[in-house]
Amino acid sequence: MQEGKVKFFNTEKGYGFITPSNSSQDIFVHANGLIDEIRENDMVQFDTEEGRKGLNAINVELIND
Repeated sequence: MQEGKVKFFNTEKGYGFITPSNSSQDIFVHANGLIDEIRENDMVQFDTEEGRKGLNAINVELIND
């Protein structure tokens, strides 16, 4: 699993972007790929899969400090 920070997430529209810790290339995240509810600036861990327009974050869950 990768780790990253939620850059943006719109709960009404159900999508956003995660900035991975090991890259500056943001990854798209959709509400269908969430395990936990997320908000901007949350630290998360996630898997990725190839979507129609690039990488999508899936199995997204919060990292407990």
